[in-house]
Amino acid sequence: MQLYALGLNHHTAPLAVREQVAFDPMRLPEALVELTHGREVREAAILSTCNRTELYCAAEAPEAAAQWLAEYHQLQPQKISPYLYTLPSRDAVRHMFRVASGLDSMVLGEPQILGQMKQAARVAENAGTLGTLLHKLFQKTFAVAKEVRSTTAIGANIVSMAAATVHLAERIFENVAEQKVLFIGAGEMVELCAAHFAARQPKKMTVANRTLERGAAVAARFSGDAMRLDEIGGRLAEYDVIVSCTASPLPIIGLGMAERAIKARRHRPMVMVDLAVPRDIEPEIAKLDDVFLYTLDDLGAIVESGLESREKAVVEAEAIIASRVDGFLHWLDARETVPTIRALRDTAERTRRHEVEHALKLLAKGEDPQRVLEALSHGLTNKLMHGPTAALNQSEGKSRGELAELIARLYHLHPEE
Repeated sequence: MQLYALGLNHHTAPLAVREQVAFDPMRLPEALVELTHGREVREAAILSTCNRTELYCAAEAPEAAAQWLAEYHQLQPQKISPYLYTLPSRDAVRHMFRVASGLDSMVLGEPQILGQMKQAARVAENAGTLGTLLHKLFQKTFAVAKEVRSTTAIGANIVSMAAATVHLAERIFENVAEQKVLFIGAGEMVELCAAHFAARQPKKMTVANRTLERGAAVAARFSGDAMRLDEIGGRLAEYDVIVSCTASPLPIIGLGMAERAIKARRHRPMVMVDLAVPRDIEPEIAKLDDVFLYTLDDLGAIVESGLESREKAVVEAEAIIASRVDGFLHWLDARETVPTIRALRDTAERTRRHEVEHALKLLAKGEDPQRVLEALSHGLTNKLMHGPTAALNQSEGKSRGELAELIARLYHLHPEE
């Protein structure tokens, strides 16, 4: 059984491809069960975010998981294969450590990915697809990420996706305090963006969500109001900035809705930021003269300028990760000897019990305790030494010398003395 990580991310695939293999969070448990049922995949966890979809597996070979990924999303394998990467063993472990530490993120050092990986582990554990191997790997991954973040400056002066969203709005509207902002969705990313916008004290903040109560709860934290998703079409024209991040499989804002809003606004500009995968805002809207539409990939370009200032931290983080990868692989290799160690100890335990039972019978008959103890110790010694001495006596030539060296090393012997 080998460890594998396979998937695609913002480095290997454009948004148009990433959104086709994104997983609905509500369906992840059944997807995991399907992946591990009747296939060569023994353990599995799925990480599906705006920037990546990755499968972490303990499997005989990765081909079954790659085939399943395409089938699950009803895609031809050749449609996503050019963008897929498959990382075995050491590369898979290193990749997971780097992802959790924020080294593989669009925004270097961003902290949200660690929480997303923890959630992926929880979902897999609840679905029953997180076995001993992946459980140990995830725990080690979280420990490494914590070490990297606490001993390096990888997260210092970070430019988050949420902060970049505000920056985009300020490109068009010099003063966000004069604008009205609509947030679509009520998840973690929307809350982060709302917190950043709230610091600029916009004229109005509204949260639109499928569940009005959830939207109202988020809006209340920022002195905003809430509406239902089905109200957006009639009220879109009220807002200057729209930030959307939902798990909807279909767009929330279509071209026609945007055209009507722009007309009602008498062509005053609008900023739309689509943080969702699949996208919440139809891409064709970007062609409208008075709409400035930005996607996740656009935000990535904005934050890239801050990378150079953190180069030293990256070098330090990579050194920590390299060392911890070696440590995990040592544990992984040691697991292969576990059956042999268990069998050896079981044999020794059976021998011990047999000799103790024999000694107790002699004591029950009234035999001298000192003689019984002597017999017990001799019996144990003879039986435990029988295997290696018999093997030495039966071996010949070069193999005898090699076996003698091995036994001397095992028992810390010094025959020359």
